[in-house]
Amino acid sequence: MINNTELVRELIYQIRLGEDSAYEFKALTIHDNKVTRPHRDSVADELAAFANGSGGVLLLGVNDKTRDVEGIECEQLDTVELWLTNMASQAIDPPLPIETRRVEIPDRQGNLRPLVWVRVAKSLFVHRSPHGYFHRVGSSKREMSPELLARLFQQRSMVRLIRFDEQLVPNAGPDDIDPALKARFLRGDLPEALQLKKLYLLLEDENRQPRLTVTGVLLLTRRPADFLSSAYVQCVAYSGRERNAEYQLDAQDCDGPVDEQIQQAFAFVRRNMRVEAVKRPGRIDIPQYDLGAVYEALVNAVAHRDYAMHGARIRVHLFADRLEISTPGGLPNSLTVESMDANSISRNETLVNLLSRYYPADPVSRRQNLIERRGEGVPTILAASERLSLRRPLFEQIDHTELKLTIYAASRASNGLVAQFDDE
Repeated sequence: MINNTELVRELIYQIRLGEDSAYEFKALTIHDNKVTRPHRDSVADELAAFANGSGGVLLLGVNDKTRDVEGIECEQLDTVELWLTNMASQAIDPPLPIETRRVEIPDRQGNLRPLVWVRVAKSLFVHRSPHGYFHRVGSSKREMSPELLARLFQQRSMVRLIRFDEQLVPNAGPDDIDPALKARFLRGDLPEALQLKKLYLLLEDENRQPRLTVTGVLLLTRRPADFLSSAYVQCVAYSGRERNAEYQLDAQDCDGPVDEQIQQAFAFVRRNMRVEAVKRPGRIDIPQYDLGAVYEALVNAVAHRDYAMHGARIRVHLFADRLEISTPGGLPNSLTVESMDANSISRNETLVNLLSRYYPADPVSRRQNLIERRGEGVPTILAASERLSLRRPLFEQIDHTELKLTIYAASRASNGLVAQFDDE
């Protein structure tokens, strides 16, 4: 991160030169603790234009016409930052991550004036702001033509064209890597950056700056959702058979590195599922779910979800009679619900490759690695679950945007289990 002295020097130089493709100035009028000028929608358009282009900086407190440093009153800085945060999350779709800093710049008389510096990184996504889709052309924003917009959607929806999990995340760099998480990937005496590049965890952007890839963010950062806002698993357990907050028993957001997300979600299911018993003559436990099948299902969800879908997280919901795992993204390529148990196609090839090589599995899965690429995951889920509950799990593709797996619960009374044990 640039230090304050260097930042102030850069800003003084830039204010003297004026706006360009990477800098926009705005003076503010604040009345009754509300920003009354400029209009929120206009500023949202500016932020989205930077994100849809190569990124840029919005400097608040500088007159864009005269280049005078007008500043912001110190007691109003919190108001301005709240205004910006709400704008970036509510007026732009998908919501836009921004970085803000407070700096002091001298005006023409040499008096220090507080400003708010706002940096917007080039985005993985295409953002719509209140007046449409904008990009930066020179020192101004322009609405994109249908042709340009179509090309941008194509370029930034790389999951449809090339591997999305190898795309760079513009605002994620080497400083965001957790040292403990990268240790498993480092071997021998080769430079660390070179090793990470060979594994497609770290690459260089168009300015030759190192940036984490999507896979790098998922495996090397302590909280991937800080960079890919939906990259976590939401777990909820209900006492009944419907999704009703009044009957919620337990809830957890699993938002660590993706291998930890799998382990956390698995532990959530294990602690919330019931285990009944039959004494015939000794005790026979009847768990609601086969834990090996649950583990396979969670691994599949995390490894094969569509990380390009903004605002869609993996949902693990336990009910009294079933477990539902909803995964963002339709089935890849020509795969269908009917062919899932016979064919195996990876959406995130780089992520799957690294999970299969560097991550040991939980003992309950009876496997050596987190992913073993033999295409046996879905058959295991189906066979093991049906053997326990006597009902075959159900895969459903919802509107080509979500894959839902329903695993039916076993119990003493349901699916003939009491009779089955009585016969033994």
